[in-house]
Amino acid sequence: MHVAELADRPEARSAVAALSTGTRRTWRAAAADPEATSFLRAADPVLARLIDARPNFRPGAWRDELPPLDGFGMLVFQVIGQQISVSAARTLLSRLEQRFGGRLPSPAELVATDPQALRATGLSGRKAATLRAIAKRFLDGRLSDEALAAMNDEQVEAVLTAVPGIGPWTARGFLLVALDRPDVFLAGDLALRRAIQRAYSFDHVPTAAEMEQLAERWRPYRSLAVALLFASDYEL
Repeated sequence: MHVAELADRPEARSAVAALSTGTRRTWRAAAADPEATSFLRAADPVLARLIDARPNFRPGAWRDELPPLDGFGMLVFQVIGQQISVSAARTLLSRLEQRFGGRLPSPAELVATDPQALRATGLSGRKAATLRAIAKRFLDGRLSDEALAAMNDEQVEAVLTAVPGIGPWTARGFLLVALDRPDVFLAGDLALRRAIQRAYSFDHVPTAAEMEQLAERWRPYRSLAVALLFASDYEL
């Protein structure tokens, strides 16, 4: 199916509304889904303890400190955040905004910017090239908020990992953060591996295979489990 056909689906129009500036602040402030919370509490005693310790848990609370971001902006943030902490990514995002008068650039503005000017904000050459590749795809229609919102998880991961410099970690992070998909798991994320090691008392950093096996009990709400584990590790 062509991306234009995907964008015409009613579910695409509904989903992309959640990415708009006017609604995203409310979405980010939302509490955890009660159905997902109840399922995870019954499925996993470790998660049950984490849930009971956080009765008003908001999975997206950390995003309150970010500026309102559409799909393109969230991909910019995801790429900037590759291999660095969230706080460091916020700093680089702020520098990029300063370069463009206090806001993130549009795809057209980013493509028109000298790569050296992007690097002057602290971005690596590789990340600057990836951001330009993303911007070009938004300009020519290969990517759009509407089309991405209408795709299933596998389609989103396939179309994003086709961009040089975007791998599964970034694509799944976009599914989790930008599209709010309920069953995303970041098996290769080192911070998540360490969070699981502490929460489940592993005597070693678990392998991706061990994490996948553990996470099977969380389906179809792995996204909330991931958010709880990240939050528990941050509070240690």
